[in-house]
Amino acid sequence: MSSHTPAPAHVVDPAGGCPHALNAELRARGPVAGVVLPGGVPAAVVLGHDALKEFLSHPDVAKDSRHCPALNDGTIPPDWPLRVFANAQGMHTADGADHRRLRSLVGNAFTTRQVERLRPRIEELTADLLDDLGRAAAEDPDGVADLRTHFALPLPMSVICELLGVDPEHRGRLHDLTYTVVIATDTTPAEVMAAVRELVELLGTIAAARRAAPGDDLTSALIAAREEGGDRLSEAELIGTMRLMLVAGHETTLNLISNAVRALCTHRDQLALVLEGKATWSDVVDETLRWDGPVSWFPFRYPTRDLTLGDTVIPQGTPVLAGYTAAGRDEAFHGPDADRFDVTRPGAARHLSFGQGVHYCVGAPLARLEATIALERLFTRFPDLDLAAPEAELPRQRSFIGNSVEALPVRPLHRV
Repeated sequence: MSSHTPAPAHVVDPAGGCPHALNAELRARGPVAGVVLPGGVPAAVVLGHDALKEFLSHPDVAKDSRHCPALNDGTIPPDWPLRVFANAQGMHTADGADHRRLRSLVGNAFTTRQVERLRPRIEELTADLLDDLGRAAAEDPDGVADLRTHFALPLPMSVICELLGVDPEHRGRLHDLTYTVVIATDTTPAEVMAAVRELVELLGTIAAARRAAPGDDLTSALIAAREEGGDRLSEAELIGTMRLMLVAGHETTLNLISNAVRALCTHRDQLALVLEGKATWSDVVDETLRWDGPVSWFPFRYPTRDLTLGDTVIPQGTPVLAGYTAAGRDEAFHGPDADRFDVTRPGAARHLSFGQGVHYCVGAPLARLEATIALERLFTRFPDLDLAAPEAELPRQRSFIGNSVEALPVRPLHRV
């Protein structure tokens, strides 16, 4: 019998908040922590960089919820809000050949070469949205505008919706629904179930419109691939893939842009390095992904056998969360100054915020392109841009999955 007494499981606060102090506290105990999720569900989170890298690409770790007995034997109730992460059908909940088949259908749309073709459109959208941001500030008596509402949200939302062939009138509602389903973790089971039903229905409506009038968009291509191949994509997989593309294509980039702007506004010396050409906007993106990534603890993966990480055994079938924000500030990997935002940091790009292994984020090239264009154009146009409220007072996302603020008031926004 080991004399080592495991620390009591951390009870996760559904309202989330800034993750960094909690991450540091848990990481100090070891690279893996036992947690109790809302609803009293026991789980684990992997917090250390090396442990997370090993876990994400481990052959004995699955994404399919069939490998989690508690989700299938009635232990976890059917209306558990976080079940949406296990029940969705798509490449993010598939393993092996199923995963390869689903990923291959969308992978071609997100190659670096394909994404580069979107650059002129992203630049055009960025310019238009910066005009909107400036106008909103000019109309406000204090010269303040919310950068999330006017810029960081509509940019990636417009790009992914154009890629998917989603008409503009659906976009506002789609964001509200995906926020409720995927980001907010302080929601009731009834709220989540209702939002999932409406989201599936709305995506079905969008798919039906593309089926009736196919276009040069990803949804039409997914439908065509399914029909040509016979059993290529079920209706549930089609909707699940659209949902994944939509959520991953805008919620994460929204947080990435917001977190980078907050970091640069509160570290003016780092902004100066970029504006002086001593660091690049790509460096800013990678250091933001490491230091304050857009996703904090992401559900779920399941060990298919008892799995040892560090000196911790994660029992077979445990729902496990990937602690991206925790790994990003792991001093054992990133050095004793891991808590410092430094755009010249060597090795910042070795963060795990896009994942690792076969489930590495298919949209990573698009997220990078959107964020680098957005930040460069924003600070070129408004070099004096600053936060209009103390950073510590900005309202945090009510989430332990998403990691950002809910509003980002900025000024001054006069054109140079």
